[in-house]
Amino acid sequence: MLFQIFVDVCLPILAVIGLGWGLDRLFGLDLKTLVKLNLYLFVPAFILVRLSTSDLAGLIGLKVVAFTVSVILSMGALSWIVCAIRKQPPGQRYAMKLSTMIYNCGNWGIPLMTLAFSELGPVVQVFVLATMNLTSFSLGVFLANAGSSERKGLFRPILKQPSPYAILLALILRASGNPLEEVVFVWTPLTYLANGLVGFALLTLGVQLSQTKPPPPVGNLGIALVIRLVGGPLVATVLTWIFGFRGELAAILILGTAAPTAVNTALLAHEFKADSRFAAAAVLYSTLLASVAVTALLGALRAGWIPWATP
Repeated sequence: MLFQIFVDVCLPILAVIGLGWGLDRLFGLDLKTLVKLNLYLFVPAFILVRLSTSDLAGLIGLKVVAFTVSVILSMGALSWIVCAIRKQPPGQRYAMKLSTMIYNCGNWGIPLMTLAFSELGPVVQVFVLATMNLTSFSLGVFLANAGSSERKGLFRPILKQPSPYAILLALILRASGNPLEEVVFVWTPLTYLANGLVGFALLTLGVQLSQTKPPPPVGNLGIALVIRLVGGPLVATVLTWIFGFRGELAAILILGTAAPTAVNTALLAHEFKADSRFAAAAVLYSTLLASVAVTALLGALRAGWIPWATP
């Protein structure tokens, strides 16, 4: 069963990531351009379309948002405890928090949910993605800036990001019955972009990994990987029970926390002159190891090892 899960769920994701890696090796693609297309075009379009048309009830959506915030804060607390015990300097503390708190629920999580839970998975994941985007460009900016030797203004980078505005507009459209769907020349291009996110984001991730030269996964980096890929699902398992999530919805939320470190963390660390080498290495290793973590976790969920989270 585990082999079949890997082939059906993880291998398609890895294949497209590998394609991006190979194309970069052949042609030397411009990562900055690809990242900007993701952040300023595909992700906002995806959030706007999926969030405004989601069938998930408003109350459940709010609970998913609260759950995601709780996971993020719990991972931050775990990282803080580990760093305090190990007496790490500030720069390394902030780098570890970035790498464990902000996970890749977009260009990893969306394809994963599309393959693992094709009906409900993407619907739930868009609420997780919206929450993570707000966190990345608020708390993430703060952590990257705080760990930098060249601190920049806090609010300007946050205000320049389109995803928070896409979330706000999607919520307004959702509350008003989404009249934008009737404007075909606007809605149809937005739908094309939303549908293109999965493939384009995975290609971008492959290029990012191709251009990463990481240190060995030992010491703080190894601990960060364990916190992200093992601690995340353990925390989520407890939180799904506390929040009252059951069945397939609980399984989706638990599986989503086995995602690797978000690419945005490396980008933020680079932008704010924080420990970008640590952040990029966390992205690389956690992305490679996430396939193993997801395969094992999905197998456990389908086998009923977590009684309240059996799909």
